[in-house]
Amino acid sequence: MTAIFDSTNRRKFSDHYPEQPHKLTHLLADHDLLTIEALARLGENLPDKSVEYNRGNLPMGVAPEDVEANGLSIGETIRTVEECGSWAVLKNIEQVPQYHDLLVGLLGELKPHIEAKTGAMLRPQGFVFVSSPDAVTPYHFDPEHNILMQLRGSKIMTQFPAGDARFAPDETHEGYHTGGHRNLVWQDEFAADGTEWQLSPGEALFVPVMAPHHVKNGSATSISLSITWRSDWSFEEADARAFNGLLRKVGMRPNAPGRFPAQNRNKAFVYRAMRKTRIVGH
Repeated sequence: MTAIFDSTNRRKFSDHYPEQPHKLTHLLADHDLLTIEALARLGENLPDKSVEYNRGNLPMGVAPEDVEANGLSIGETIRTVEECGSWAVLKNIEQVPQYHDLLVGLLGELKPHIEAKTGAMLRPQGFVFVSSPDAVTPYHFDPEHNILMQLRGSKIMTQFPAGDARFAPDETHEGYHTGGHRNLVWQDEFAADGTEWQLSPGEALFVPVMAPHHVKNGSATSISLSITWRSDWSFEEADARAFNGLLRKVGMRPNAPGRFPAQNRNKAFVYRAMRKTRIVGH
């Protein structure tokens, strides 16, 4: 079977992972599971919690409660994506056996390079994004190591440094890891410090854990596949952030967790112990 990431791209990934964003190329051509009709059927068969879709003409920064529904079903949204002005994401596609096999195959090509740096590759997940022309994904961050693979159309992802409190305050991190939303507050002065990454079909972009970003679709319909995973380090960072939130609530001003390869085990251990004994919620 032909590799989707060739040896040059695997070496490049290894050289930059886990903290440096970088572009790759891939050979995931028009796949039967990733056509508009196949994705519409997938969306109709996924549980409601695994489907998110809304109008695509959003501002760069928007509160979750201000995101408007598009008045369509997920199937209708995807089938009419050329003209309905919407954005949709199908989450955890690995729930469906055929998509699980696709995800595992893609990540399997990179697994040795991942595990050499951050240990066991944990919780592999896949997300498909289907976007109308000029749709916007607002400013946000995500807790996974992520490679965004562009399959159809083009988009620009503008990415900001992970771990820099100017772009995502510590309090926002702490709120997210205790149940808050991923969307961030956008300020126009951030724009000068973002790095724009143009993605066309056959290109991919690595996004470090919790790196703030926003996405603007090109003038044609876009389909992208995110292949993601977690690591012990990413989970420790998340639990250390949650623990810091508890400290902040009692008036302390805790130091932010360190970025890779710094260890955050002590705070993570205490928070996990508290969660296990139900002192705090899961």
